[in-house]
Amino acid sequence: MKELLISAFNLHKLGKVDEAEKIYTQILEKEPNNINALDLLSRILLDKKDFIASININKKILELDSRNQDALFDIAIAYKNIADFENAIYFYKKVIDYYPNLIQAYYNLASIYSDLGDMNNAIYYFNKVLEFTPEDKETKYFIAIAYMKNRQYKKGLEFFENRLCRKSAVLTQEHTYPNIMNNAKLWQGQDIKDKTIYTYYEAGFGDVLMFSRYFILLQEKCKKIIFKPQVQLTELFRENFPNMHVMDYFEPEEKLDFDYHIPILSLPYALGLNEDNMFIAKKSYLKSNKEKAEAYHKKFFNNNKFKIGIKWQGNTMYDWERVIDVKEFIKLFKIPNTKFYSFQTFEGSEGINELKKYYDIIDIGKTLNNFSDTAGAIENLDLVICNDTSLAHLAGAMNKPCWVLLPYLYNWRWHQDLSRCDWYDSVKLFRQSNPRDWDSVFDKLYDNLLAISNT
Repeated sequence: MKELLISAFNLHKLGKVDEAEKIYTQILEKEPNNINALDLLSRILLDKKDFIASININKKILELDSRNQDALFDIAIAYKNIADFENAIYFYKKVIDYYPNLIQAYYNLASIYSDLGDMNNAIYYFNKVLEFTPEDKETKYFIAIAYMKNRQYKKGLEFFENRLCRKSAVLTQEHTYPNIMNNAKLWQGQDIKDKTIYTYYEAGFGDVLMFSRYFILLQEKCKKIIFKPQVQLTELFRENFPNMHVMDYFEPEEKLDFDYHIPILSLPYALGLNEDNMFIAKKSYLKSNKEKAEAYHKKFFNNNKFKIGIKWQGNTMYDWERVIDVKEFIKLFKIPNTKFYSFQTFEGSEGINELKKYYDIIDIGKTLNNFSDTAGAIENLDLVICNDTSLAHLAGAMNKPCWVLLPYLYNWRWHQDLSRCDWYDSVKLFRQSNPRDWDSVFDKLYDNLLAISNT
């Protein structure tokens, strides 16, 4: 049997999984209590995502050896993958009881509690991981997310400095402006009343729009701000912050001069903010270009209907769960006295063809060249309904009524109390009750929209 086990193990390593599984099964027919064969077969079943079979195999192992580390860990993994979180937690805790130095068990427990929205337990177990690996940046990032979702920004912002996009943003600027970045210091809250500070984008459009509220505080602290946004945001920020130098896509290094630099998502940390003063400018800190708003009104919005802008998809590089099936919006079209406008651009914009089968929807997305255009169009709306995307942040920053549709596992920034939006007074949040269930969300939207469109 030993030779057969070695043969099957080698086949497994070579990726010949079906052949290995066949040999393990043959061994177990003759020796049903062979723990090595049971363990290795369990691993194959996990790889094949046959989680129920893996659970049954591991239960057999635990009958033979109740403290078997591999079986306890693998059965926890399997339960987690079938969303049986109660059993997953039970077995991860069993692992920890018997093997208190197994770091991955603490990490997986923290992740489960985070997904369940139990941020206190998530924070506890992430902190246990950090006791073993105090410099682990990935864990520091995830504990930051847990703290911030729990609305504990004093602790969360410090850990948030370990985010990957911060590192890449700094490295990008060091590559673009090697000499001046080498001479300037990273701003960490020092006195800058007579200094020029350079801040630059990181992450997505929505993050930059959301965190640009802190320019209000930064302008009070320094002599001059130089800001480099994504090029699609340049015009919007120039219109809204005329006293700030908003850069073009590229400006030669010899024409720039600054004393300090900072990526934009680090501003609240350097400003010393916490959960009591994070949520400044909740009503309005971005405005539309008046001429653009009037031009959009004349061409598209000159009617007496209740005008609703919609969007169903953002950048799918980050999170497919935020993508909404475009057909979900069709039920809203039945509400009288409404007019719908698609703000979908680029990826996902092909969905407009599906909607046009049911409704004469106006495709505003094809007219939008940048976020200044988007703001001009939003100015004419009565309501925005969209997934968790940059359109929601722009509408909120403009104090336009906006309904944001959240997946079951939603982003940290919306916190746990979804009865309100801490960042924007004009935003209302609607969350899935179950994963992938948009139908119940749109049923609720229909009732809410019917009530306000008739008033």
